[in-house]
Amino acid sequence: MITYYSTEHQRHHGVELKDAAIKPSFEKPGRADTILAQVRQAALGAVQPGQAHDSSLYVGAHSERYVRFLQQAWSDWTATGQTHDALPLIWPVRDLRSDLEPATIDGRLGFYSMDAGSPITAGTWAAISASADLALTGMATVQAGAPAAFALCRPPGHHAGPEMMGGYCYLNNAAIAAQQARRQGAQRVVVLDVDFHHGNGTQSIFYGRDDVLFVSLHGDPVHCYPYFSGHADEIGAGAGLGFNLNLPLSKGTAWPAYQAALQVAAQRVQAYAPDVLVVSLGVDTFEHDPISHFRLASADFVRLGESLATWGLPTLFVMEGGYMVDDIGRNVVNVLQGFEGGRAGAQPV
Repeated sequence: MITYYSTEHQRHHGVELKDAAIKPSFEKPGRADTILAQVRQAALGAVQPGQAHDSSLYVGAHSERYVRFLQQAWSDWTATGQTHDALPLIWPVRDLRSDLEPATIDGRLGFYSMDAGSPITAGTWAAISASADLALTGMATVQAGAPAAFALCRPPGHHAGPEMMGGYCYLNNAAIAAQQARRQGAQRVVVLDVDFHHGNGTQSIFYGRDDVLFVSLHGDPVHCYPYFSGHADEIGAGAGLGFNLNLPLSKGTAWPAYQAALQVAAQRVQAYAPDVLVVSLGVDTFEHDPISHFRLASADFVRLGESLATWGLPTLFVMEGGYMVDDIGRNVVNVLQGFEGGRAGAQPV
């Protein structure tokens, strides 16, 4: 399996507002570099750079004006004399206007975000555009006939909506890849999100469409970030009614319950009969993840990969979350090797 990786991700690392304090973000460069080291140690396959793509290919998953905002945000921020990371301080909630883009960067930061955990830094655009390009390159590989590819994307993307950054996410890499698959002739695409946190951005992008089925297994939003998205009764709207499946799971979920939910997902995907599968691969379902509360062991990630292999679909894995840096590489490679082996009893690395 080819892994696509870019060093550009190292240009982005900022601060977040968490637990009433400004502190370095949990989402840091060491995450991707640890995964890359494990991919190489496991001899998973070739590691290649992504191909550069025009930012117009990000439009479709996102709006033109949102992409333009991300491109210009740092220069707009520093033009005001600021030199520290840019974070929003006001959001257009409930009774406030959310249809008019503010003229100032302070207003636009809130207009295009959902939290104070996704800073804009000097290297953010370079990192997020390179990340999206990895997903596009991986999709091109799969559409050219490869059974699978792995886009080692950082920053992640699944919380980013049509016009919204948040949850460490800016461009929705998985959604951009799925949209590109449709442009290139795939009739039906599935995005399966196995990150601990609900992929609210991906859901929002495809909620009114029937050409992309979104399926997510995640922590119950009654208790878990992003709190306001991911409930079981969110099933799509308009043309997309019935093409959004959320499987929220309770605190302490271990492999037996997770596997049962995965089987429900498999039945829905089989009925949809897609041409290609995009997996938003988060491994923050790990039992020792510092900001999540599922109980999957490292060996369970082999089982997850094996299960996905039985779906028999061309598959693009797109990296999302996972914050136990010491174990993230092992858990990601377990999924990928389990998928490649496609056999019962595959051994964890």
